[in-house]
Amino acid sequence: MSDTAAPLPKRILNGYGLGSIATGTFGTVPGLLLLPYLTDVLGIAAGVAAFIVFVPKAWDVVMNPLAGRISDRSTNPAGRRRPFLLKGGLALAVFFALMFAGPTSPKGLAGAWVVALFVLCATAYAFFQVPYIAMPAEMTEDYQERTRLMTPRVIIIAVAILISGATAPLVVNAFGEKTAAGYRAMGLYVALLLALGVIGAWWATKGAPERQSVSAEGGIKEQLAAVAGHRDFRALLTSFVIQSLGVGLMLAGVAYVAEDLLHKKAAASLLFAAFVGPALLVTPLWAKYAHHRGKLSGFRVASVLMVLGMLLLFVALPAVHALVYVAAALVGIGYAGGQILSLAMFADAAGHDPSGRNENRVGVFSGVWTAGETLGLALGPAIFAIVLAIGGYLSSTAEHTVTQPDSALWAIRIGFTLVPAALVLISLIPLRAYRLDERLAHRATITS
Repeated sequence: MSDTAAPLPKRILNGYGLGSIATGTFGTVPGLLLLPYLTDVLGIAAGVAAFIVFVPKAWDVVMNPLAGRISDRSTNPAGRRRPFLLKGGLALAVFFALMFAGPTSPKGLAGAWVVALFVLCATAYAFFQVPYIAMPAEMTEDYQERTRLMTPRVIIIAVAILISGATAPLVVNAFGEKTAAGYRAMGLYVALLLALGVIGAWWATKGAPERQSVSAEGGIKEQLAAVAGHRDFRALLTSFVIQSLGVGLMLAGVAYVAEDLLHKKAAASLLFAAFVGPALLVTPLWAKYAHHRGKLSGFRVASVLMVLGMLLLFVALPAVHALVYVAAALVGIGYAGGQILSLAMFADAAGHDPSGRNENRVGVFSGVWTAGETLGLALGPAIFAIVLAIGGYLSSTAEHTVTQPDSALWAIRIGFTLVPAALVLISLIPLRAYRLDERLAHRATITS
């Protein structure tokens, strides 16, 4: 081991990852199905739908740091973070089911219902996700142990994305094409998945170590200023947000690629399986790579693999179906590496106080991190909707279908491949300022 910290018990090491059932599911399903629900069931124009999917998520930029600061100051005897998991997570499950249970007409009322419930979902999710993401930085100070802690979490999040992303569209389609009843059933199904992850994480982390530290003084403005002044965290966050934006674009495009380019409803589930499935195999290999070559190096390699996969997707669509799934798998291999290594690097940065005073503002770090991720994932569908609008995509309802013009088909193809690839490449630029990995890796080598 690199520091004096003891290895985490296996129950906590593996059990902590159960919360990824909730984070993976909520991070996937809205980006995958909410935009098609708005444009193809409620009949809302693509430009208006872009506004609807973005505004509630943008609320997280405000709410998540506040949730982090509140958990930083918690003195609950059950732990600083853990009590928030159960309350926030179960509220999220309820609000998610209600989001798809609202009116379908008139369009204004239906859109307002989705916005209001999505805001409530975002608020509840903040009080689950932010404390959850903050926990690893307080469980251990060990450089390598943090990567090991993230390994089962990323595997479980891959399973969650695979299950929710592959099966949620199947639930929708089981009730017929583009029906409100299918989306209502999907809302209940996903709510059950969310509750499973929430309760699992809350139960499994009972007795988890919690590093003792003093809560940082000052209000939220002072804490945000301190976080903004952390050079390594700022570089990592900027890169991660840009990559999340690219991933959000791809998530939003899956349903459109399946229906309008591949002309197969089942293709959405197959794409998800190809994208997420490899993560179950390669995540431990990314952890080994990081152990020998460093987390930052691994993150860069993973990003390049994502770009190569996206470019291959552009070439393969829409004609070469087999190559489409191979390319999606290549993106998935890179995505798995980016997830495990960025999260491990986040824990390093959030747990490192450059001032040396050991002040605890991990919750604020976590709030800013999750706000950035959520903003990126939310902007993805919004930008994809704008690309659709530029391409002349024609909205429809469950009763009326349309034939898309060639310009709309090109918009789907470009928005799903070239735009995300450009974003991931751009995300590598701010990483040049990240130096913490080199210092911690060197210290880990000396003390191991």
